Amino acid sequence: MNTGILIIAHAPLASALRECVLHVYPESSGGVLALDVLPNEAPEITRLTALALLQQLGAPNTLVLTDVFGATPCNVAQKVVDGVHSKLVAGVNLPMLLRTVNYRHEPLDILVARAMSGGTQCIMQVAVTAPQNQTRKPHDQNINDHQQ
Repeated sequence: MNTGILIIAHAPLASALRECVLHVYPESSGGVLALDVLPNEAPEITRLTALALLQQLGAPNTLVLTDVFGATPCNVAQKVVDGVHSKLVAGVNLPMLLRTVNYRHEPLDILVARAMSGGTQCIMQVAVTAPQNQTRKPHDQNINDHQQ
């Protein structure tokens, strides 16, 4: 059985990330849920909503992804994960989320490692003069050619 994924983040980031994932993996709609934390909502209300969403996932294991360590979404998430059947990773980004959805069938501890590597390995500076790892073609113009 697949691991459930719950995204808890500042509104509207959680829902936006879920929508991006469903664009790539539309069949994952039931296994990936999102909780947008509203600015003036009491943390206790957010916690109760998070618990309800964990139950709605109905998965034996759940990976909870949150945006910023130390912020309300992460603080709430820390109160709902048990560290055994549910684990928490802060710093969610789209590459991390795509990687976790792709490998949801793997054990929870391995999925945590995949989430962290997916989140960091996809952060890179991209060359602006030529596509990454490709040589320039003769017809490509340099950005400086347009400034003359």
